[in-house]
Order: sequence, then structure tokens, then C-alpha cells
Amino acid sequence: MEKGKYIQQKDLSTEQKIKDAAAIVFQKKGFAATRTRDIAEEAGLNLALINYYYRSKKNLFDIIMEEKLSTFFRTFIPFILSEGKTPEEKIKRISKDYISLLLENPDLPLFVLNAIHTNPEHFTKIVYGAEQIQHSPLVAQLKKLNPKAKFEQFFLNIMALCVFPFIMKPAISHLSDILSKDFENLMKERIEMIPKWMDAMIKVK
Repeated sequence: MEKGKYIQQKDLSTEQKIKDAAAIVFQKKGFAATRTRDIAEEAGLNLALINYYYRSKKNLFDIIMEEKLSTFFRTFIPFILSEGKTPEEKIKRISKDYISLLLENPDLPLFVLNAIHTNPEHFTKIVYGAEQIQHSPLVAQLKKLNPKAKFEQFFLNIMALCVFPFIMKPAISHLSDILSKDFENLMKERIEMIPKWMDAMIKVK
């Protein structure tokens, strides 16, 4: 392997290690309470490396938050803008992809919520296509099914149905053995149930 390529791979690994550690610490302590030294200790790296790669705590936080928000919303946007599928097919695919994503990344919702509260302008950067979304094929399909249907309510409802169980899991698990032991299967059941619930909501006059 060429020396330059080895160095690039090593640097990339170090950068990722810093980001992974920072995500853990930011989620535990929040932005304000986190020190750069905390991130270095979590990553097992020298403090100078954090400053070398990311210059400041804020810059590191902004990069991580934008990546997390992009991951969080990437499932939703393509199906809103897509042509050729029914609303039912789109809703089922959105539910399936979202719940699968969150099962693989169970800490993602809490990180995103904390990040939005800390720096809400990044949220608007990720959903900058709001005007385009409002004129999307999915919105047109919803209006056809129910002229009084509001996309904003649709968005809030499907997000809540997919995401809320993951946010509440730590608390509810103490109250329900079934939820604690069988959480993954319960979430997979929701993939089939959410389209039915959304269909009923869409039809509400």
C-alpha cells in the first residue's frame, strides 16, 4: 500500500473515532456541559488531535448534528417526492425504513431531539425543501383522498408513530416486561399497523 493512502485511511479512522466519541458525550451531557477534554478521554486520544481535526467543540458538534439530522430525515423525503406509488405504499415504505433505521440506531432520536433544541437552525437546513415538499406528489395524493387533509398533520403523525416508542423505551421498559423483552418484534409489528392508522387519520374530515 502506498504511504499516502495508509495515512489517509489512518486519519479517516481517527476522525471517525472522534465523532463517535463526541456523539456519546454530547448525548450524555449536552453541548454546554461537554468539554473537549471529555471527548478526548472518551475517544482515548490526545486533546490536541481534537483541536487539530475539528478546531473547536462547536464545529465538531455542528458536523455531527448535521450528519445525524440527515440520517434521521433521509428516509422521509425521497418517498414524499417520488412518483408512481400509492400513498399506502409510500406510508408503508416510510414506516418500514424508519423503524429499521431506528432499530439499528436506537440512540438516534434522543440525539436529534437534543441537537434540535441546542441548535434549531440546523433543523431548517436539513428540511430546506419544505416548499418543494408541500407541492410534492404525496401531498397531492393526500389532498385527493381528503381535500381537508393537512400535510403538517400527516408529517407529525407518522413521525410520532415511528419515533415516539424509541424515545420512551427507557422509561416504559421499567413498566412493561413485554416491551422490554420483545421491543424489536413490537416495532416490526408497527410496520404493518402504522399504514392502517395513517389511513384512518387521513380520512378524518
